[in-house]
Amino acid sequence: MHVFVTGASGWIGSAVVPELLGAGHQVTGLARSDASAAALTAAGVQVQRGTLDDLDTLRRAAAASDGVIHLAFKHDIAFSGDFQGAADADRRAVEAFGDALAGSGKPFLIASGTLGLSPGRLATEQDGHGDGSGTAAWGSGPETRRGTAELTLSFADRGVRSSVVRLPPTNHGDGDNGFMATLVAIARDKGVAGYIGDGANRWPAVHTLDAARLLCYAALWLRDEQRPHSAEASMSKWYGPVVASAAIKDCLLLHGHYGYAEEFGLEQRLRDVMAVEIADGTAQVQKIVIARERFGRHFVPYRRPPATGQ
Repeated sequence: MHVFVTGASGWIGSAVVPELLGAGHQVTGLARSDASAAALTAAGVQVQRGTLDDLDTLRRAAAASDGVIHLAFKHDIAFSGDFQGAADADRRAVEAFGDALAGSGKPFLIASGTLGLSPGRLATEQDGHGDGSGTAAWGSGPETRRGTAELTLSFADRGVRSSVVRLPPTNHGDGDNGFMATLVAIARDKGVAGYIGDGANRWPAVHTLDAARLLCYAALWLRDEQRPHSAEASMSKWYGPVVASAAIKDCLLLHGHYGYAEEFGLEQRLRDVMAVEIADGTAQVQKIVIARERFGRHFVPYRRPPATGQ
């Protein structure tokens, strides 16, 4: 598969590109500077010189590809006082991609954000599709970005296999100089990690490699829905109950010993999760399946190999 990636040399893009190349795909990356072009060439990526303002270039590159992953954003002007200008440029680029891919059945994936979707409560995939009340308080720029995500999804009606991956405000990883790295550096320097209140507050974050793999899986799944899924199924069977169990135990602790009373239903949910952890295969079994699919059956055999000479 030939994938055109904008922002290929950026923070997320630099993690996405190796995943695509490692899976045997060809990548063309948009580069606006000599430094970006050199980095992409060194990584084995075909370079397309241009910027998000070169709409004709974007259309041609999209038409020549088997799919597009759009990660570029004008962060330089967005965080120096002109977020609206950056959001408008992003909107125009997405419109250009939609025109180029219309009727092709090709996948088109963009990265968006979770910030402001559902203040004060857990966000789901159903959020962000209404009147924009969640992002309105952040100003017109974020609202424009929300509208661009909605525009991307509407391309499905024009024969484009479009999707949106919403990333949290913090994407951390090796080489990080951002928010998470700053917190870690402060803790190392001061010898203590500070926190607010009792430390129960939560800030959504994701490792760049996880974000990269999600982006790749989404794009490739849209391309070919017949791809093997044994490892992904085992990941769900293993990690889903882990998260559910942790959430239920938090609820039990919140209610104290009353949490075990039948009228709350928490103890029943905990038993249900424990049943799932056993019925669908224990965590150890799921990890073996994942390792087998990732590294090969001979690395993680289900049975002990026969003794030499047998």
